[in-house]
Amino acid sequence: MATPSDISIGLAHEFIITACKVGFEVKDFVVLAQSEEKFREVFSFVRGEIKQISHVIDCDADPFIPEGWKKVEHKKMGQIEWDPKKVQLYLSKRQKGGWIEGNDLRKELADKPVLNANVLDYLLAHKELIPEEWKKDKNGYIRFIFFWGTVYRSFGGRLVVRYLYFSGGGWNWYYNWLGDGWFDNIPAALLAN
Repeated sequence: MATPSDISIGLAHEFIITACKVGFEVKDFVVLAQSEEKFREVFSFVRGEIKQISHVIDCDADPFIPEGWKKVEHKKMGQIEWDPKKVQLYLSKRQKGGWIEGNDLRKELADKPVLNANVLDYLLAHKELIPEEWKKDKNGYIRFIFFWGTVYRSFGGRLVVRYLYFSGGGWNWYYNWLGDGWFDNIPAALLAN
């Protein structure tokens, strides 16, 4: 085990410079300096002793239902361990360069492994898990990622599906009516085969 006299001032200075380059602020150094527990966590990470946290989403649980809405359909999918590499953003052929009405898209997606709203709500609670490329499509337009596994009847009586989108510096959810058009920046989130 090293002693304080084993660490040169130059090495300590280099540590501070590198930490500042990655975004450390004075308050972060204070936390480390005053908490042996936090320093042990950093030590464990440096030594490769920290195990990756697994994020398991219960897709069989009842979904969140906004006030005044009703659940019409909720496809149960068991327990899903979140891995963005196992999620496909699906576009209908009619969406590519055009559009499709939501009711027609719902029929097209009926036999596909669409993710339900439990995934949307889990991602909103763990925003750091949302892939960066979900923010915008290849043309730079905001993407609206739909979770077709849960269909609701809104307070106005219309069938709707909730979606995830990035705007104003943060992730949010909203919904779209099935009578509206779905364009090429409006993919459905599916489990990839």
